[in-house]
Amino acid sequence: MRTGSEPVTARSPLRMRFWFSVWGLAWATFGTIAFALVGRPGWAVACGALWLIVTADMAMILRHIHQGPHYQPGRETPPYEPPRTG
Repeated sequence: MRTGSEPVTARSPLRMRFWFSVWGLAWATFGTIAFALVGRPGWAVACGALWLIVTADMAMILRHIHQGPHYQPGRETPPYEPPRTG
């Protein structure tokens, strides 16, 4: 059902973002280890920094998922009505 207020009542795809973070975490870990073993310290540091960013993002995503339906409503929760201003 479309109400015209979709941008205001949009829901964040947190589970999809979580799995993208898992994918990024795996590649950042692999890159850090691989570049360190090959002897490319600059690239290893860059992948390590990316690993830290992905880990922080994953922690935030998990926090929002665990906060409940306000941040991650299920299919049974109707969309929020936009505030009436004016």
